[in-house]
Amino acid sequence: MPSIRALQLLADRQVTVTEREPPAPPSDGEVQLRVHVVGLNHIDVWGYRGMAFAKRQYPLTVAAEAACEVVSVGSGVSGLQPGDRVVPYGALTCGTCRFCTRGQDNLCENVRGVRGFHIDGFAQDLTNHPARLLAKIPPSVSLRDAACVSVAYATVEHMLFDNAHLEPGEWILVHAGGSGIGSIAIRIAKSLGCTVITTVGSADKAAKAKALGADHVINYREDRFEGIVRKLTGKKGVDVVFEHTGADTWAGSLLSMRRGGRLVTCGATSGPSGSINLMQLFQQQYRIIGSFGSPLSALARALDRIAAGVTPVIDTVFGLADFQAGIERLESRNVFGKLLIEL
Repeated sequence: MPSIRALQLLADRQVTVTEREPPAPPSDGEVQLRVHVVGLNHIDVWGYRGMAFAKRQYPLTVAAEAACEVVSVGSGVSGLQPGDRVVPYGALTCGTCRFCTRGQDNLCENVRGVRGFHIDGFAQDLTNHPARLLAKIPPSVSLRDAACVSVAYATVEHMLFDNAHLEPGEWILVHAGGSGIGSIAIRIAKSLGCTVITTVGSADKAAKAKALGADHVINYREDRFEGIVRKLTGKKGVDVVFEHTGADTWAGSLLSMRRGGRLVTCGATSGPSGSINLMQLFQQQYRIIGSFGSPLSALARALDRIAAGVTPVIDTVFGLADFQAGIERLESRNVFGKLLIEL
């Protein structure tokens, strides 16, 4: 049987395309997938740097996010057949704990790891995956757009609706509007008729964010964003802050919120530590919500939203051998939207 290609991390910051044996036929409850496109995310940067927060073995096939096609199905699988296009959920959850059974998969008590981070990921020609952890791609959604779903788009879906409960017509501050999740958040919020304020780090990104639909764009390198937000909102503040940058923006984000406002955060790329004035917290009745990943249901919702026309922003599509260039581009922040690798 011919070998398959796999993009593997050999050690911290050492990645190469290797040849490996193809997977065995899918077992009970599994399907075999042909991987077409994978997405790059900050979780890939962390893994590339060796920040896995758990034991793992090298070589490790990378990539936690993908769009695939079903090649074959194992016994006990229904509702899927060869040729179906699917998005796999990257966390290998148990499916039986109290959280999994009530649809909170990202709180699974017995998760076996995240693909591409703790265990082999999707940057390979063929792979097996549990059939229950797949979402079908609607016919009108491209594989490239679908490859943005399981980590980036679904994370935003979960943050905005399951956690922040964003409503039409509200004001929202989206940090790092040029990032993969920031650009998606702008598009989703605008599709609801929200007023969107976003922060970016350059004039070029400011122009792109404006073209994307942001109502107000603030270059955080030139202005204190919280002061401008207060002016724009008549000193009231925004209803929702979409936070994922961490230490550098934390204090300003709190000052940007209206009384009873909601802050939802999923990241800390500028540092993990921030302080909070407890009197400010309870007097202003803020709601601060941590958000990590998404439940499986968010993948289907994200795909439906893309099918309705709220597509992700794609910056660059690389080849399989250009993973390191993609990671370096992501690390440099010289990106607007999502980075993809096409197999």
